[in-house]
Amino acid sequence: MSPNPTKGAEVTETRELAGRSALITGGASGIGAACARAFAARGAEVTIADIDDVGAKRLARELGGKAWAVDLLDVEALENLRLEVDILVNNAGVQRIDPIQDFPPEQFRRLLALMVEVPFLLIRAALPHMYARGFGRIINISSVHGLRASAYKAAYVTAKHGLEGLSKVTALEGGPHGVTSNCVNPGYVRTPLVDKQIADQARAHGIPEQEVLDKILLTESAIKRLVEPEEVAALSVWLASPSAGMVSGASYTMDGGWSAR
Repeated sequence: MSPNPTKGAEVTETRELAGRSALITGGASGIGAACARAFAARGAEVTIADIDDVGAKRLARELGGKAWAVDLLDVEALENLRLEVDILVNNAGVQRIDPIQDFPPEQFRRLLALMVEVPFLLIRAALPHMYARGFGRIINISSVHGLRASAYKAAYVTAKHGLEGLSKVTALEGGPHGVTSNCVNPGYVRTPLVDKQIADQARAHGIPEQEVLDKILLTESAIKRLVEPEEVAALSVWLASPSAGMVSGASYTMDGGWSAR
């Protein structure tokens, strides 16, 4: 008998994704980097897809994974792509804040392309391999804005609502083949993207950045702090685990109680 019967169980649990491959878009920083570290820690072979070639390669070296330097907005290049991955994390995203009447149409199209069309193309590219293996996990990093709206974010809110619909259709089609599809819906996460949003909101409203955080970003949240990237990663890893095999077509809020209102 092992002198510590729980020790082996702990090791098994932390390596429960051994033999699985995971692709994380926008994986060089923020939520994506936290997901890459979390999946690698559970034994998955990670591929970090990012337009930031240097950052993707640096993290890939750290984790013993692979880097894919890619401009995901070159959508035509993705149309004939085939991905041999077991886990796909659609995380890449950007933000733009403007009143609708001032919103540049090309920026509206850009956000929808990156956060709806690109996930569609990557899911499309990954499903044949997943179906052949009888296993797949699609994890879409959505937002509370996939369930609620905020002013000045027409493109982001529209895109995240579209991603929610895509995720549910994927769950319905993938279920008979052992593929699940879910959304993770955080509130404001401590990332460079949110730092930029704070600055943009301050400019749009003509108020200090701290006031944006206190009175705009967190005003609907019962828990008055930003979400940490590692918290999003922990939920994402669970959705890929054997424990979540019956979880599909769901949207998991991690918004400090925002959407409870």
